[in-house]
Amino acid sequence: MKITWCRQPGRRRHWQRGNAIIEASLLAPWMLFLFVGVLDLGFYTYAAIATENAARVAAQYSAAGTATAGDSAGACTHALQEALSLPGITGGMNCQSLPFIVTVIPVAGPDGTAASSASVTYQTIPMIPIPGLLTGRLTLTRTAEMKVKNN
Repeated sequence: MKITWCRQPGRRRHWQRGNAIIEASLLAPWMLFLFVGVLDLGFYTYAAIATENAARVAAQYSAAGTATAGDSAGACTHALQEALSLPGITGGMNCQSLPFIVTVIPVAGPDGTAASSASVTYQTIPMIPIPGLLTGRLTLTRTAEMKVKNN
């Protein structure tokens, strides 16, 4: 007759108790650090996309005709409408100081025709700084250039 030794499920040996809690406590700071980093990176990516869209809208407005080719005030209004979802941006801003600056200048396009260049600068709100990667604030500048339509 052969005797087999069976362990009851759920029972651990005396020296194995508490391992899970120690492992979880050692990994918790790293998991929190990773979560905060992903959250910050997602916010900065969203801010970069919104800034790019605001520059495109400002360039599209200023390229509508020769009268609007250098109209920074009108481009500011259109860019603000595009960037209202960003933190720190309100509808009544003047677009001449941080956190949101819009600059429109008439330029010559690559083929020598009249074009308009719109530059939008956005400074993010303070986030959680990650040493060596992100400083907590990021200043994004995006530029878009479009050919001016002849009216």
